[in-house]
Amino acid sequence: MRITGWVLSILVSLFMLVDGFGHTMQFAPYVKGTVDVGYPASVVMPIGIVELAIAILYVIPQTNILGAILLTAYFGGATATHVRVSQPFYLPIVFGVVTWLGLWLRDGELRRLTPFRTTEIR
Repeated sequence: MRITGWVLSILVSLFMLVDGFGHTMQFAPYVKGTVDVGYPASVVMPIGIVELAIAILYVIPQTNILGAILLTAYFGGATATHVRVSQPFYLPIVFGVVTWLGLWLRDGELRRLTPFRTTEIR
């Protein structure tokens, strides 16, 4: 369970690090994609810096909960952006779920705080 959690968390982290690096370096496809959804080109680098910072917080054990909360907020904004421009919006939702699933699977303390019910409520 822990290994699966780490694999999922690493996949989310790698995605965010690559995406953040692409935004920070202002590669043409990243700038074009950002402008195409209605944001000015001037926000491409700040978005990349935020992505990198959040990904780093997510992989550090002492700050991983904060990182997951911030990733959830980031993916929520991405979902809203995709909905606003009538693009498929399921991918950021999937990434948000995988973010928490990876953390839940690798962190026993988090599993104890958020257990699944094992008995019926009457």
